[in-house]
Amino acid sequence: MSLNTQQNLGSTTALSDTQWAQLNQLTPTLTPAQLGWLSGYLAGLAQTQTGVSAAQPSPMVGDAVSPEKFITILYGSQTGNAKALAQGYKAKLDAAGISAKLVNMADYKVKQLKNESHIVVIVSTHGEGDAPDDAVELHDFLSSKKAPKLPNLSFSVLGLGDSSYEFFCQTAKDFDKKLEELGAKRIVDRADCDVDYDDAADTWSQKVLDKVQDELKAKSNSHIVSMPHVGKPSLSVAAAQYSKKNPYTASLLDSQKITGRDSVKDIRHIEISLEDSSIQYRPGDALGVWFKNDPVMVDELLGLLELDGSTQVTINDDTLSVRDALIEKRELTQSYPSFATAYAGLANNPELNALIEDKAGLRVFLGERQIIDVVRQYPAKADAQALVDMLRGITPRLYSIASSQAEVEDEVHLTVALVEYDAHGQVHQGGASGYLAQRLEEGGEVQVFVEKNDNFRLPESTDTPVIMVGPGTGIAPFRAFMQEREAQEAEGKNWLFFGNPNYTQDFLYQTEWQRFVKDGVLNKVTLAFSRDQEDKIYVQHRLLEQGAEVFEWLEQGAHFYVCGDANHMAKDVHAALVEIVQKHGAKSAEAAEEYLTALRRAKRYQKDVY
Repeated sequence: MSLNTQQNLGSTTALSDTQWAQLNQLTPTLTPAQLGWLSGYLAGLAQTQTGVSAAQPSPMVGDAVSPEKFITILYGSQTGNAKALAQGYKAKLDAAGISAKLVNMADYKVKQLKNESHIVVIVSTHGEGDAPDDAVELHDFLSSKKAPKLPNLSFSVLGLGDSSYEFFCQTAKDFDKKLEELGAKRIVDRADCDVDYDDAADTWSQKVLDKVQDELKAKSNSHIVSMPHVGKPSLSVAAAQYSKKNPYTASLLDSQKITGRDSVKDIRHIEISLEDSSIQYRPGDALGVWFKNDPVMVDELLGLLELDGSTQVTINDDTLSVRDALIEKRELTQSYPSFATAYAGLANNPELNALIEDKAGLRVFLGERQIIDVVRQYPAKADAQALVDMLRGITPRLYSIASSQAEVEDEVHLTVALVEYDAHGQVHQGGASGYLAQRLEEGGEVQVFVEKNDNFRLPESTDTPVIMVGPGTGIAPFRAFMQEREAQEAEGKNWLFFGNPNYTQDFLYQTEWQRFVKDGVLNKVTLAFSRDQEDKIYVQHRLLEQGAEVFEWLEQGAHFYVCGDANHMAKDVHAALVEIVQKHGAKSAEAAEEYLTALRRAKRYQKDVY
């Protein structure tokens, strides 16, 4: 199909001259893999915006296949990684001529499951083995008595997780086990991916493709659209290319401590310039930060292992000094079993070897130590290449964005708690928080990207009431929410629940909240300062105290948001909500849970937890 033929398809599908120019500028700069990913991303975006039923297979170029013979990609994502992998796999299947549909688990009709012939599940795990919000309903359904037998289903599961945690990839393991118990047959064995997941995910996806392509591949009569190169991409097009793998080099504008001198916490307000990037973000999104490890710590580590920092090593076909590799490429502030196992073989220490055999004991041991603590306790002489090979790749940290571009324009603001503590006779810092709060100087460069979060969005209607629960640094996205609602001149009521240890030391952004109240943007503020009285009071206690009004707001259509700690706070807040709905809605515990499930399904109960 020629370019002109495509433009004559009609007004509902044709692109304008400007759009074609932008597309022609972008495509020559992309690799085949990027073009494949873009294909899947646009197909999924089209389904979302046009309301295409998730039960329908995506249209294919060429001869159609039987509607029973397509593969469904179900994803459940908390921070966006599983979603991105699912979109990329959709593109890979499209490129192979296999009919596939891409469905967020939150939007999946569970009754459709018995009609599927092939599915792949791509799902993350967070907290203490918890399913991501998108996956909760399907996860629970498969464990219920309502789940159907699935003898005609072929499936495979890809899990994303962090081996530093006890319940590594637990949600994926649950899906894999339940589908097998219901009679489904594996296409290939489940793959459990650690934080550095690219290679493992690629291997799994190719194995699945190899297994299904003969059965599902459509006859290909595809046509190629000619897209000549028209110079370099424009700035606006280039901005869309910034990503985790291609971050933008921004600069630090300011790092200001916003807790008091006597606070038990060191929390910083960070301002970063995005000038000339044309990067756009929305309230609810996160900023990914690629940090650098502390050079002082790296030099001590090299000394302990008797290594020359200038020794050359190779990582993914790049050659660099081992010192640079440890500063920029390898994870050092979190310990993980794969390193401990590899290092034990190097150190050959009986005590460490015994610990490796005790999985529970090892997890406790590593949870209290950074990489350098392990080396200090069990010193050994290492080979530089062997060292970088046993360490996993550094991963960016995600921070909830604390600003709206309606207010700050080409800046992005973060609320960062400096992780700093004494352990084993040494001062320790978190990798990214130490980098942002102390090691990065004003004007210093930092590589960043925006991680979209469509599961944490303000209501479309500016008249809708909003309840926000954000203790500690969980306040960050709600600062963005209020800046946005002020710019929108929103009529909807806004209620903030905030908590921290002490009123005088830890009331983050106090003057800003006072101004929002004075200006009528923020209608109600409920505070919980846990250490200002003998009995500790947290946000969940304040919710219960205000339960009647909270329920009234929910009945009026309010959206309810929670941001902060996943393992304790978010669970305690959920339990408080269940109690509120039971008491003030005259419902049973089961009916109250169903009420909240309905809110979540309607995107009225959203969480940004970590």
